[in-house]
Amino acid sequence: MFSKKIRTAALFSVIAALLVAVGYWNISPESFLDKPVARVDDTAIDYYATNAHSVQFMPDGKMQYEMTADKVEHLMASEVTLLTKPDLQMYRGTTYPWHVQSEKGEVNPDGSEVELIDSVRVARTDEKSRTMIITTSRMTVFPQKQYAQTEQAVRIDGAGGVSTGNGMKAYLKEGRMDLLSNVRGQYEAR
Repeated sequence: MFSKKIRTAALFSVIAALLVAVGYWNISPESFLDKPVARVDDTAIDYYATNAHSVQFMPDGKMQYEMTADKVEHLMASEVTLLTKPDLQMYRGTTYPWHVQSEKGEVNPDGSEVELIDSVRVARTDEKSRTMIITTSRMTVFPQKQYAQTEQAVRIDGAGGVSTGNGMKAYLKEGRMDLLSNVRGQYEAR
């Protein structure tokens, strides 16, 4: 009977030793050295501002632009800046600015590209008091190049008439707009 107890204890000891070895094999100290990969929240905002106001000047001291927005949010992961109700006066060193407005906007990390989203309105009154208003649902603006484009439906009010079309390339420095397709115009005869 005593030997039966010893055999049973020895059997359980061997089984326990095997379980400890298997456990050690699966949970080795090296496994604790591997750092788990942290998930990055693409929508995490690292800073924001409300009632934002920004002014930028050109190297010669003339005003480049003046911008206000209800809210500015910076996304940490992508470095994109989100704008709520952006309102931009783009002077480019001139007396007659382009007035750009939309419901939302997205600015890429280096500021070279601005995507205007929903109820986009671009207006300008020139030195002869002629007003031009461009409206669309979405537009991409390249401020340094003084260029804008869209593939959406566009309406241009000005110069004694209305022009509509799908897609537009706007050369803001020259004041030239090229409608790309389905162009229609209605003008007043004087």
